[in-house]
Amino acid sequence: MENKMNYKKTTISGLAWRFMERIGVQLITLIVSVILARLLGPDAYGEIAVTTIFITICNVFVSSGFGVALVQKKDADELDFSSVFYSSLFISIVLYVALFFSAPYIAEFFGIPVVGPVLQVLGLRLPISALGSVQNAYIDKHFMFKKYFYSTLIATILSAVVGIVMAFTGFGVWALVAKELTNIVVGKIVLFFVTKWYPKLMFSWKRVKGLLKYSWKILVSGLINTAYTESTSIIMGKAYSPTDLAFYNKGKSWPQLIGENVDGPINNVLFPVLADVQNDKEKVKNITRRSIKTSCYVIFAAMAGLAAIAPVFTYVLLGAGWTESIPYMQIMCIIYALHPVSTANLQAIKAVGRSDLYLVLEIIKKAIGISVLVVIVVLEMTIGISPIWLAVAMAGTTIVSVCINAFPNKKLLDYSILEQMKDILPYLGICILMGAPVYAMNYLYLSLGWNMYLVLIMQIIVGVGLYVAFSMLFRFEIFKYLLNAIKEFLHKKKKQNKEKLVAECLEGESITEPTAEEGVSTEQAISENVVVKETQVSEILEEKNKEVEGASQKEDLEQ
Repeated sequence: MENKMNYKKTTISGLAWRFMERIGVQLITLIVSVILARLLGPDAYGEIAVTTIFITICNVFVSSGFGVALVQKKDADELDFSSVFYSSLFISIVLYVALFFSAPYIAEFFGIPVVGPVLQVLGLRLPISALGSVQNAYIDKHFMFKKYFYSTLIATILSAVVGIVMAFTGFGVWALVAKELTNIVVGKIVLFFVTKWYPKLMFSWKRVKGLLKYSWKILVSGLINTAYTESTSIIMGKAYSPTDLAFYNKGKSWPQLIGENVDGPINNVLFPVLADVQNDKEKVKNITRRSIKTSCYVIFAAMAGLAAIAPVFTYVLLGAGWTESIPYMQIMCIIYALHPVSTANLQAIKAVGRSDLYLVLEIIKKAIGISVLVVIVVLEMTIGISPIWLAVAMAGTTIVSVCINAFPNKKLLDYSILEQMKDILPYLGICILMGAPVYAMNYLYLSLGWNMYLVLIMQIIVGVGLYVAFSMLFRFEIFKYLLNAIKEFLHKKKKQNKEKLVAECLEGESITEPTAEEGVSTEQAISENVVVKETQVSEILEEKNKEVEGASQKEDLEQ
C-alpha cells in the first residue's frame, strides 16, 4: 500500500512540475510566435523549416537511445553516465561536421541559398544538445522533474527576447536562428547548475556496449520515426514550395504546442515510473491505463476546442496572411489528440525491456506510412493534388499506428485495444458535443461580422463551460481524480511551506526531550511525549504569534 502511494505521489508530483513548466513555456511561446509570425511572414518560416528537417534527424542520434537505456537500467552508476556523456558528445561532433559540409548541397537541392549558412550555424545545436543529454537522463532517473521547470523557463524567456529584438531590427530568418540557439545554450547551462551532475574523468567501452544492447533498438526506432515525420516536410518543401511548408508547419505548430504540453510531461514521467515497477505486470497496466485515461480526457478537449476555434483563432493571432494554415491546424488536432495513447503504450513496452518489439512496431508503422506517402507523391506528379491531402494521409496513418502500438499490450499487460477504446470513447463523445456549438460560433465573425476578439473569448468560455458541465453530468471518475490530484499537490506545497515556516520560527529555540516514567508503557510514553512536545512548540509559537501570523497570511494569499 505504501509503495502504491509513493508511486502515485511521485507521478502526480512529477506531472505537476512538468505541466507547470510546459504551461509557462506555452504562454511565452504563444506570445513570441504571434509576434514573430507577424514580423517575419511565411517565407522566413519556410526557410527555417527546411533547415530544421535535417537537424531534427541528426539530433535523434544524440537524444535517443542512450538516455532511455540509462533510465531503464536499474543499477546505472557514475561510470555509466560518464561513458554515455563522452560517447554522445563524440557522435554529435561527427554529425555536425557531416552536416556542415553537406549544407551547400542541401541548399542547392531545395533551391534556397540561405539554407546553407543557416544550416551550418543552427547545426551547432547538435553538440550543445549532447552536453546536456545525460543531465536529462539523470533527472528522469531520479524523478527530479522540478529541475526542468527552471532551465526551460529561463531559456525560453531569454531566447524570446533575443528573437524578437533581432526580428524588429530586420535580421529576418536569422532572428529565428538566434532564438533557437539561445534557447538550447541557456537551457543546457542552467541544467548543469540545477542538476549538479558533472561528467567524471572515466570511461568504459564495456558499459557503452552493454547499454547499446538495449539502446540501439530505441535509437533506430527513433530514427525511423523522425525520418518518416520529416519526410513529409521534405515532400512539402520540394514538391510544392517553402511557403506551403510554412503554412503546414504553422498549422501543425499550435496542436503540437498543446500536444507536447500534455504528451511531453507524460512521456518524461511515465517511463521512469514504469521502469521502476517493470516486474509487476498489474502495476504497469494500472499506471498505463491511468495515463491513457487522464491524458485523453485533457488532450481530447484541448484539440477539439482548438479545431473548433481555428478560423477565428488564426485571424486574431496571425492575421489574414496565414489563413491557408487553418485546415492543416484542424487535421493536426486529430493527429496530436491520439499521441498520448501511443505514448503510454510504447512507454510500457520499453519499460518492461521489450525494445526489440518497440523496433518491430516502428518498422511496421513506417512501412505503412511510407507506402501512403509514395502514393501521395505519385498523385502529385501525375494529376497535381492539393498539399492538404498530405496532411489527411498523415491523419489516417496515425489512427492505424495507434492500433498497432496498442496491440502488443494485450499479451504483455492484458490491456487490449477494445479495453482501451472503452476507456477513451466517452471523452471523445463529450468532445464532439462540446466542439459542434463552438465551431458554429465562427460564423458570428465570418458571416455576421461580429468582433473577432469577442467571438474568440465567447468560444473559449462556452467550450470550457460545456466540457466541465458534461464531465459533471456524466460523473466522469477521471474528472474527480484530476481535481483531487490538483488539491493534493497544492495541499502538499502549502503544508511544506508551513512546516518550513515553523522550522524557521523554532530555529535556535531549545525543546526539552521528555522522558518516560518508570512503570509507564512504551505506547503511553510515546503518546505523552508527543503531547509535551506539542505543548512546548505551541508556547514558542505563541511568543512569536504576530510574526508567524503575518507570514502565514502572506503565504495563504500567494497560494
